[in-house]
Amino acid sequence: MNRRNFIQTASLTASALWLSGNLYSESAGKTKKKLFVGAHVWVYAASQPGYDVSPILDQIFSDMAYAGFDGVELMEKPLRSADYTKQIKELIEKHKIKLLGTSFGDDMWDKNKYNQIVEDVDLILTNMASVGGRTFGVSVGKPSGRKKTEEDFDNQASLLKKLISICEKKGIVLNLHNHTYEVENNMHDLKGTLKRIPGIGLGPDLNWLLRGGVDPVAFLKEYGNKIVFLHLRDQLSNGKWPESLGEGDVDFSKIASVLKDIDFKSDVVIELAHESGFSPTRPLRESLKLSREHLKKTMNI
Repeated sequence: MNRRNFIQTASLTASALWLSGNLYSESAGKTKKKLFVGAHVWVYAASQPGYDVSPILDQIFSDMAYAGFDGVELMEKPLRSADYTKQIKELIEKHKIKLLGTSFGDDMWDKNKYNQIVEDVDLILTNMASVGGRTFGVSVGKPSGRKKTEEDFDNQASLLKKLISICEKKGIVLNLHNHTYEVENNMHDLKGTLKRIPGIGLGPDLNWLLRGGVDPVAFLKEYGNKIVFLHLRDQLSNGKWPESLGEGDVDFSKIASVLKDIDFKSDVVIELAHESGFSPTRPLRESLKLSREHLKKTMNI
């Protein structure tokens, strides 16, 4: 799924609310449990044909180990291949870094794709589980030019329940991962799913929430007991992405305070992204390292 299609003009009003620091703040240094901190491969995939990182897996694992991450969150294409899965196992051993899991997206509202998606996911998760992956971030797809109907949501929920069952049998935790379309229009899509599967685990991307018009802090507070996974990205006050975490205006120490308040104990993943036409000023591994160090400094993780 082309994530660039989700990039929209940032809501500066929402940004101002999020960055204003108007929530109760405690020292991030009081966080007691060390969270698992990984990085997603999107920033690499964005420059690859078909967004397929399979040919550059060695570079990715090497860079993320260098940057000090606990693990890698992949996109699904390499995990459809037995050969690439074998390579991933070798890279885990070589670089002493784990495969946390993978993100995955498809049109789950389309009942005609039910069997195809189930078969695809079963293959991906079988391969992923064989190399220790344990988290599966799902994006549910968007119909063209319209909102989802009640029937769409029924179809979507039926498929998600099947995927949750497959995950549970393989010791994997599914999280419902959002871009902008799931949370636009008063969270029409997300609420449609939660109405049917109230216990589903959430894996919000705080920056996509912001760009979808949702206050990330309010979201964390309201849905804290459902959140099993978290994506972080920085943003400038003009609504654009900086090159790495710590070079934008997001106050990550305040996010740490909210995570402490909701007793968050799951996985945190950095997902760097660059605006269309952006030219990096440094190797990606250096931006990843700067980002990792910024979380240590501001969030004590």
